[in-house]
Amino acid sequence: MLLENPNSSLMETPSLEEDAVHTSPSDSGESAPIIDIEGVDFHYGKSKALSDITLAIPEKQVTAFIGPSGCGKSTLLRCLNRMNDLIEGAQISKGVIRILGTDIYDPTVDPIELRKHVGMVFQKSNPFPKTIYDNVAYGLRVGGLTDKHGLDEIVERSLRSAALWDETKDRLKDNAMGLSGGQQQRLCIARAIAVQPKIILMDEPCSALDPIATMRIEKLISELKSDYTIVIVTHNMQQASRVSDRTALFYLGELVEEGTTEQIFQNPDKKETEDYISGRFG
Repeated sequence: MLLENPNSSLMETPSLEEDAVHTSPSDSGESAPIIDIEGVDFHYGKSKALSDITLAIPEKQVTAFIGPSGCGKSTLLRCLNRMNDLIEGAQISKGVIRILGTDIYDPTVDPIELRKHVGMVFQKSNPFPKTIYDNVAYGLRVGGLTDKHGLDEIVERSLRSAALWDETKDRLKDNAMGLSGGQQQRLCIARAIAVQPKIILMDEPCSALDPIATMRIEKLISELKSDYTIVIVTHNMQQASRVSDRTALFYLGELVEEGTTEQIFQNPDKKETEDYISGRFG
C-alpha cells in the first residue's frame, strides 16, 4: 500500500507509483490528477461541513481554494493530509480522496507517513523555538538522517528554495523566533520542503504578512510549482488570480465551480461565481 511504510526514512521516499500520474492519460490527453477527490462529505460531529465534493487537482500546478469564511475550503485542505484526524468527531462520512491513486483514508495508510509527502504551511507562521538551522533540519533528523554533511546540504538547498538563504546564511545558529514574520513564514516553507514532499498545502499563508512579505511569498509560490504541487487556501481573490493556475470556489460546504483561474475570474459558468468575484456577496 502506498504511503504506508512507517519505517521508511524521510530521505528515502517510498515509491508513490509515479506512473499513476504520468501514464494514465485522460480522454483529453492530460495526465491523471495527483489528487482525486470523489463525492466527499465531511462532518464535525453532527455538523456537516462538506457536501459531495468532487475535484481533480493536477500535478505541479497551483490550485487555489476561495470562498467566504466558513465555506469549507480549509476543512477540505486539511482532509488532504488528514490533519482533521486530530479533531474529535471529525470524519469523512462518504466519498474517497486519492493521492497518486491511493485512498489516503484506507486503514493501512499511516497518516504520519502521509504527511511526509503532503507538507503544510499554516496561516500563522509556527517556527520551533530552535535555531534557524535546527528548524529546517528537524524533520530530516526525525527521519533518521544524522550525517552533518548531508544535513548541511539539504538545509542550504531548502533555504535557497525558500528564498531565505542570503538573509540567513550568517545567522544559522540564531533563534528562529528573531526572524521577521515574513522570514518566519519562508522558514516554515523551507522546513516543509526539506523532507521533499510531493504536495505542499498552504492555509492562508500571507494573511498575517505585510504587502512586501506577501509579494515575496507569492513569488516563491510561483517558483516552487516547478517542483511541487501546491494547494492554497486564500481569502484574497487578487492573490488567487496572481498565483494560481486553477481556482475552486466553495460556498456553504459545496463546490460551486472550478476551472482555470483565467476562466473562473473572466468567464465563470455559474452566477454564484460571478457574484462572488464581483463582490456581491462574501
